[in-house]
Amino acid sequence: MKLRDVDLNLLVVLHEVLVKGNVSRAAESLDMSQPAVSNALNRLRGMLGDDLFLRTSKGIAPTRFAENMREPVAHALEMILDAVNTHSGFDPAVSKRDFRVALTDVGEIYFLPALLPLLSKAGPGITITSVRNTSVNLRDEMESGRIDLALGLLPDLNFGFFQRRLFSQRYVCLFRKAHQLAGKPLTLAGFQTAEHVSVTAEGTGHTAIEAMFERMGIARNVRLRVPHFVAVGHILNSTDLIAVAPEAYARRAFETANLASAPCPVELPEITINMLWHAQNHRDAGNQWLRQLVFEHFSSDER
Repeated sequence: MKLRDVDLNLLVVLHEVLVKGNVSRAAESLDMSQPAVSNALNRLRGMLGDDLFLRTSKGIAPTRFAENMREPVAHALEMILDAVNTHSGFDPAVSKRDFRVALTDVGEIYFLPALLPLLSKAGPGITITSVRNTSVNLRDEMESGRIDLALGLLPDLNFGFFQRRLFSQRYVCLFRKAHQLAGKPLTLAGFQTAEHVSVTAEGTGHTAIEAMFERMGIARNVRLRVPHFVAVGHILNSTDLIAVAPEAYARRAFETANLASAPCPVELPEITINMLWHAQNHRDAGNQWLRQLVFEHFSSDER
């Protein structure tokens, strides 16, 4: 297939149905009739040779092919919009704008120390208000446009939002350098015998990791449970507890605590850290500028 054979209007329809998760809502957003949207999807099905969406008991669900198209189509449409808009309407050098960014506690530790110096140079009058993802109804706040961006592993925002992948990371085991487990391979037996601090971070993908240990039948000697990662580095530094933590957090913790890490002896999936935003802010010039700044600095498979 060649690009000249593709009607870009069909990709606009596909993107909107992916975002809305519903043909009727997509039609309303595009100011089209529902039959027109359905017809566009049928044309695209014939062109691509895939069903794109399947009916389920909960409505329609994208096929794997359509899901794989979500990010590249969104990115391509955004780039086209940027190219055809001849004026940005936003000058970071003189802007006094306050951007509200939703972050997990790990996100604050990882992103903010690096983001603030970037803003000081590119937009000295710009401020950031960090909003903890669990302190508000994040979906409603983003749909209303009151929150500009969300950064992190936020499974509750999987559908209905634009997103760009920033980087992937693994989980590691974290403990103080003087711990008896330091300096040697961490075995499953050592992992299960050690005393753990368990982080039950609601609203993040970390809760899935905790549940995975239970499903796998991995018994841990949990002595402490905390709702977030903020104090974990300090706790580990003064105890013999160990923690399973995202590698990005672990690297930041090394800077302020006398900690070491080891690969987790339990096979855990890598997690993807995304930048997410709602259609409400998609065409906003300031939001586009901030998204590009974040993407250029933090998009990497090596972080």
